[in-house]
Amino acid sequence: MDWIAELTGRLGSGQVTVNETVREHHSHDESYHTPVLPDVVVFAEKTADVVQVLEFACEHCIPVVPFGAGTALEGHTVPVKRGISLDLTKMNAILEIRPDDFLAHVEPGVTRTQLNEALKPYGLFFPVDPGADATLGGMAATSASGTTTVHYGAMRDNVRKMAVVLADGRVIETGSLAAKSSSGYNLNHLFIGSEGTLGVITDLWLKLYGLPQKTISARAEFPSVSHCVRASTALMGAGIPVVRLELVSPVMLEAINAYNHTDYRVTPTLFLEFHGNEGGVDTDVALAQELLQDEGCLDIQFEQDTEGQNRLWHARHSAATAFKHMRPGFGHMTTDVCVPLSALAPTVEFAEQALVKYGIDGGIVGHVGDGNFHVSMAVKPADEELMERAEAFNSALVHRALAAGGTCTGEHGVGLGKRQYQAEEHGTALAVMRTLKQVLDAGGIMNPGKLIDLN
Repeated sequence: MDWIAELTGRLGSGQVTVNETVREHHSHDESYHTPVLPDVVVFAEKTADVVQVLEFACEHCIPVVPFGAGTALEGHTVPVKRGISLDLTKMNAILEIRPDDFLAHVEPGVTRTQLNEALKPYGLFFPVDPGADATLGGMAATSASGTTTVHYGAMRDNVRKMAVVLADGRVIETGSLAAKSSSGYNLNHLFIGSEGTLGVITDLWLKLYGLPQKTISARAEFPSVSHCVRASTALMGAGIPVVRLELVSPVMLEAINAYNHTDYRVTPTLFLEFHGNEGGVDTDVALAQELLQDEGCLDIQFEQDTEGQNRLWHARHSAATAFKHMRPGFGHMTTDVCVPLSALAPTVEFAEQALVKYGIDGGIVGHVGDGNFHVSMAVKPADEELMERAEAFNSALVHRALAAGGTCTGEHGVGLGKRQYQAEEHGTALAVMRTLKQVLDAGGIMNPGKLIDLN
C-alpha cells in the first residue's frame, strides 16, 4: 500500500493512521450492516487537509468516506470499498455567532450539544434534535431531523450556507446568509442529504432561534396506536403549534420503564411539547387537551418543570437503547418510512400487523406530527432465517409507504439499507441523480456503494 506512505508524507503521521483499533472504530456506524475496515483513517484539521485528501484520492482513484460521530443508522459510514475514512471530528470550532442575524458559523465536527451550550448566553438555540449527539456536518450530510421537526423543520430548513470540497478538491460555497434568495440553483439542498456521495462539507452557517419563554411537556395515553395517530392528526389540523409530537408504542414503553426506572403506564402514548409565551402556551395546551380527549385520550399528565421535562424526553430518546438493553444477545435493526398524514394511521396499523405476520419482535416510535415513524427490530445477523423475515418486513413496509405516496426513509437516510428502493421511489429521476453524480464525482470515489452509484 505505497499510497498510504505517500499520503502520510503529505499530511504527516499525526493525521494518518493504520492503527487497527482506530480503523475498527471507523468500520461501522450504529446500524446492523456488516463492518468493513478502511485501509487508513485520516483526521482532517482544516479545509486544506480535506482538499489535499480529495486531490490525492482523485489522482489515485481511492474511495473516501466522510466520518463524524458514527451515529448513522443505515450504514452510511461503512467503507464498503475500503480506502480512506476521513474523520472530521477535529474540525470542531464554533467560528462565529451572530445573535443579531440568528446565525452560527461552525466547522463540521461541532456537535449539536456543543453548539447549544455555546448559545445559552445569547438566549438562542439550534433546534434540530435527532436524539444522538451527532456532528452538525454529519447531520447536514444525512439531512437529519428528529423530535422537533414538526415545528422547526429538518436540517434542509436550517442551513443557510456551506463550504463543500468536491471530489477533485475544488472548494465551493452554497447558499448565502440572506433569509431567502431567488438566485441560481439550490445547491444547499443538493448537498444536504447527499450522504457524502458528492462532496465533503467543511463549514456551515446555521439558523438559530430564541429560547422560548415557557415550555410545557405532556404524556397522553390512548387505547390504541391508531387512536394516537388520529389524535396527532387532529392537533395538526387544528393548527396548534406543537413543537414535539411523538408516538411511543407499548413495547417501547415497557423497555423504557425497565431501562430508565420509570413507571409510565404501558399503553399507546403520545409525548408532546409546547413552546411560546406565557399566555399563548396555556391557550395552546388547553385546546390541545380538549382535542386529545375528543380523540379518546384516557389520561394526560403534564410536566412544567425542567427536571420533569428532561426526564420525559430522555425517556423518549432512550427508546432504541432501551429496546436493545431488554434483548441481550440480539442485534438491533431499525427502519423508518414517512407518509402523508392522511395515510399515517393505516400505515402504522399495517406495520403492527406485519410485525406479527413475519414473527418479528419489534416496537414502534415515531414523529407522527410529520408522518414519520420508526420500527425497532430484535435480530441476529448470524440467523439467516430471522434476517430474511426482518428484511421481508422492511420491504413490505417500504412498499406500503411508497404506494401511499410516501418515501422509503424520512430521516435515517438511504445509505446501504434503502438503496434497493431508489428506482421504485424515484423512477426516471434516478437517472438524473446519476448524471449529477457523474458530473461531480466522475471517478466514483465519494462514499461508493451508498445512496446511488454510477452503474
